[in-house]
Amino acid sequence: MLSLIGHTPLISLSRIEHDVPGVRLLAKAEWFNPGGSVKDRAAASIVADAESRGLRGSDNVLLDATSGNTGIAYAMIGRSLGLRVTLCVPKNANPQVLGILRAYGAEVILTDPLQGADGAIQEARRLAQAHPDTFVYLDQYNNPANWKAHYQTTAMEIWEQTKGTVTHFVAGLGTTGTFTGTSRRLKEFNPAIRVIAVQPDAPLHGLEGLKHLDSALVPGIYDPTLPDETLFISTEEAYQAAHRLLDQEGLLVGPSSGAALAASLRLANELAVSHIPGVVVMVFPDSGARYVAEGVFASPGDRPFSRW
Repeated sequence: MLSLIGHTPLISLSRIEHDVPGVRLLAKAEWFNPGGSVKDRAAASIVADAESRGLRGSDNVLLDATSGNTGIAYAMIGRSLGLRVTLCVPKNANPQVLGILRAYGAEVILTDPLQGADGAIQEARRLAQAHPDTFVYLDQYNNPANWKAHYQTTAMEIWEQTKGTVTHFVAGLGTTGTFTGTSRRLKEFNPAIRVIAVQPDAPLHGLEGLKHLDSALVPGIYDPTLPDETLFISTEEAYQAAHRLLDQEGLLVGPSSGAALAASLRLANELAVSHIPGVVVMVFPDSGARYVAEGVFASPGDRPFSRW
């Protein structure tokens, strides 16, 4: 099962491309990973790194904080390898995600919803310090194995799938591992490639998995000198882009994918107006199946923004 992680398709957004002549829009479809998201890559790398350092044992419990997809990846991998997993998760996390975590047998510790992902991180750190002989704290936000997963796989796949023609790379910032690792490797292949980071435009937002870094704990693996540009996307703009993907391309994707498209379209419009050709590759972290019940695909007046 773990061998199925990676090698995800690169999908051409051929209908949406019609509005930006001369620019190709390509999306890395990360929901093809067995756990359903891009986080399978980082989780597998982090767990393998822990094992290589002798941190696996019958008495060890893998511990980390998560807001969703990384937790599913940890729980899936832990179940596959016979390892126990404890996850600190905000109480207001997607109910479907919580159900999947428990189905895989992970112990879920719910944290203060008002503190979001940062509160879950603080609780995981507290548990790791209080019980060092029990927990193996994986610390996805500060673990180099996170970004190295994308340096070694995601970037290589994009380079090969575009035959080296990629000109721009766009990805959202959460743990920042996807953006950091992929951007570093792509810049090594071709320093002229521009890498664009995507953030929510406000501290309170509905873009699950993404961080507004000015108001959050900044991951230790993040290199602020790496982005050539950072684009800030509103929740509504991301939702509209997710709807557009469903309407025009038949792709049901999550809000963070919508944010990636919204940012890519801003970039693509600038290129098209200037008659500059480009090949823009964006990361779509997961499908929209887990977000349907939350109203992401409802009409604008019916969307549940009160949660954020």
